[in-house]
Amino acid sequence: MHIKEAQQQVDQWINTIGVRYFNELTNMAMLTEEVGEVARIIARRYGEQSEKPSDKDKALSDELADVLFVLICLANQTGVDLTEALKKNLEKKTKRDADRHKTHFNKIDQK
Repeated sequence: MHIKEAQQQVDQWINTIGVRYFNELTNMAMLTEEVGEVARIIARRYGEQSEKPSDKDKALSDELADVLFVLICLANQTGVDLTEALKKNLEKKTKRDADRHKTHFNKIDQK
């Protein structure tokens, strides 16, 4: 699925099953909540925190999809074309960071 298709499918879902978009502030709070759930899984599975039994059945993929869903909702309701936004963002990063990371890691590797 392409990003544009994802934006269209989320919009269709919101307007049929979800009835309407929550307002932008509510969606921002929901995005923060969903990112927190991803952080909890990462910290416990890949970090130093021990995982609680109640967290073991949580799928990282599902939590990441929740983040993506709410992010797409915010983009849709604020008129952001995520395909174009990502394309421009990658161009910006490529121009800005063309040598930055290579230089940084070369210095680390030489130590």
